[in-house]
Amino acid sequence: MSITVSPIAGVIGADVGGVDLSMPLDDQLVARVRSAFVEHHVLVFRDQSLTPEQQVAFGRRFGELDTLPFVEMNSEHPEVLDVITEPDDRANFGGGWHTDLTFLAEPDLGSILYAVDVPLAGGDTLFASQHAAYDALSPTMQNMLDGLVAVHSAGPQYGDGGLSTLSKAMVTKDSGRAAEQVEHPVVRTHPESGRKGLYVNRAFTIKIRGLRAAESAALLDFLYEHATNESFTCRVAWRPGTLTMWDNRSVQHYALHDYSGHRRHMRRITVKGDRPY
Repeated sequence: MSITVSPIAGVIGADVGGVDLSMPLDDQLVARVRSAFVEHHVLVFRDQSLTPEQQVAFGRRFGELDTLPFVEMNSEHPEVLDVITEPDDRANFGGGWHTDLTFLAEPDLGSILYAVDVPLAGGDTLFASQHAAYDALSPTMQNMLDGLVAVHSAGPQYGDGGLSTLSKAMVTKDSGRAAEQVEHPVVRTHPESGRKGLYVNRAFTIKIRGLRAAESAALLDFLYEHATNESFTCRVAWRPGTLTMWDNRSVQHYALHDYSGHRRHMRRITVKGDRPY
């Protein structure tokens, strides 16, 4: 296969053409996709026709797949999460801007999401480059942030009454364990590119270690707003057969819930990662 990689925004995202992901991919092609993944952070493959087995096989070319701790996975394919929003589900499952699974000691490398059934309009996903967000800060702010550590927890989302427990799009479980906390650097170095990027998000970051509560809240609020500035973003409009993979080491995303009254079925897998540094 001969692939094309076409940027879709100034600092993040690319459309990838010339690839049939249902077919076995040779090592050279996988290396080309991996290189584009690290460079563009978000890759969009259109007009794919994938079974769960084929999606899993594609994901495994990038590492071991993970199972998610607080949601029920597909009973036949334990690495697959079906996210199904029915027309009567009024809860905003999108979760706002966030980076997946930063509440884990070793957060996942990336997520791979496939559109099975989507509304005619709405339901786009926004992505924001955290490398671009870091680069846009003043050297003084960068130097201050480089030595800070943030505390992350799944509690606000998956604990009792958490946002993700209110939607019927997926079945949550083990909410009592969601309050556990882990620590990660506020600025993460990407293990493949060596670039620095912000690594805090509204969904799972609860405080910055060593700061008073008011100081932590003020700094985090600034970083949350800065991290998702429009100039750091791209937008993906879904249609059936679209597969998008994004790098959780360098990206935040936001799934818009602007399609009430319509059904949306997305199939997600995640690739295991390593401890941020």
